[in-house]
Amino acid sequence: MTPRESEPQKETVERVMHEFKHGELRSGPSGQKVKNRKQAVAIALSEAGVSNQQTPKDNEQHFRRTKAKERRGETAQAETEGKAPRRRRLGAATSPSWADVFLEECLAPTEPKASGLP
Repeated sequence: MTPRESEPQKETVERVMHEFKHGELRSGPSGQKVKNRKQAVAIALSEAGVSNQQTPKDNEQHFRRTKAKERRGETAQAETEGKAPRRRRLGAATSPSWADVFLEECLAPTEPKASGLP
């Protein structure tokens, strides 16, 4: 018999329950603190994608979204434990592409080289 949860899913459930125990778990768009353990378990299973109340497609989407959030460091646990979220580099969007640099070098007018003769 195969296990119900994979290892990454177990880690997600552990993280959410850790947030609940430390009073960091918030509920949905309202942002209210979760005080009920059963609600915390339901949130954990939903984020881990192993809820029996949702379709397999929904479970897969929730798990993908949660893992992306964990990679970015946007979880309550990461914020309170001082793990800063990774930010995108600002220079990447404003710097010229390699094609722009290549065209600029190729199309730039070349000056005749000064020879040693007067």
